[in-house]
Amino acid sequence: MPQTVITLSTRGQGLYEFTDQAADFVRGAMAGGGEGLLTVFVRHTSCSLLIQENADPDVKTDLNTFFRRLVPPSSDPSMRWVVHTMEGPDDMPAHIKAALTQVSIGIPVMNGRLTLGTWQGIYLFEHRDRPHRREIVLHLSA
Repeated sequence: MPQTVITLSTRGQGLYEFTDQAADFVRGAMAGGGEGLLTVFVRHTSCSLLIQENADPDVKTDLNTFFRRLVPPSSDPSMRWVVHTMEGPDDMPAHIKAALTQVSIGIPVMNGRLTLGTWQGIYLFEHRDRPHRREIVLHLSA
């Protein structure tokens, strides 16, 4: 069962697509085709994973805006209840956003290719303000 770790460098909050890297891994691991399941797992607690539209950049803008409104920084008066603030006002909100989304995704593989829809892409959703290096594990079960 092949697996690899890819590293993404983020520049702060936002969605970072890595569909091509995942597809390349699957193609290389399943040369000649085949069926299986790609498990994608992020090794961090303040970012998450999404499968989302990759055609219109406004989708990323709107998702970022929605999550910032849903879970503002702990410096916002509505977040006075937050206790975990040692790592900055974006840290606990990042953990909440990660809890609301997912850190692992399963994607079926058919004929040696990811079965994503036409407009679907795989994204790391960074919830922290500062740049980070994020590790994503790709594991292929065939």
